[in-house]
Amino acid sequence: MKTVTGLFDSYDDASTAVIALENAGIYAKDISIVSNNADGRHEHASNAAEGASAGAGLGVLAGGVSGLLAGLGMLAIPGVGPVVAAGWLAATAAGAAAGAAVGGAAGGIIGALTDSGVSETDAHVYAEGVRRGGTLVTAKVDESRAADAETILSGSNGVDPASRRQAYEQSGWTGFDPKLGPYTADEIKRERERNLYPIG
Repeated sequence: MKTVTGLFDSYDDASTAVIALENAGIYAKDISIVSNNADGRHEHASNAAEGASAGAGLGVLAGGVSGLLAGLGMLAIPGVGPVVAAGWLAATAAGAAAGAAVGGAAGGIIGALTDSGVSETDAHVYAEGVRRGGTLVTAKVDESRAADAETILSGSNGVDPASRRQAYEQSGWTGFDPKLGPYTADEIKRERERNLYPIG
């Protein structure tokens, strides 16, 4: 199995990618989505601890019927803040966050991504992207389907991680730091506008 990952500035683009992955035959259990919720835009999602049926109304709210999207729940990730999430990565990140809260597990979202095969360089960009208001989609696929899954993610307006890393570094960023704390709703709004509607 190979992990393919896409970062999206728009939740709508990310949910379109999830639906396309499912339509391509990738099982919902092999897909994850983690979306920043500091601005409360996913207010209908439930606490992730409430179970698999959490947030059932959100799939429709997201603009499509999807097994994975119907299971979105809320949780907090250190350094990222409140998110809505579903899937294997969400469960791993939630476990890491719970462990960190009692002085146990370290690594959080970076560890969850790198443990699944994402490079540490890209994991930092993806975590920072979610911290700044983005949505992360990951899928575990057979090697033979990896290229198709990557095409789906990039074709759904996925962010190029190398370009995004360069943009972050121009502002002095050196890597995701969970100690910095989450962005505010206003900071996320400005970041989304900058990424979705660049000037020039």
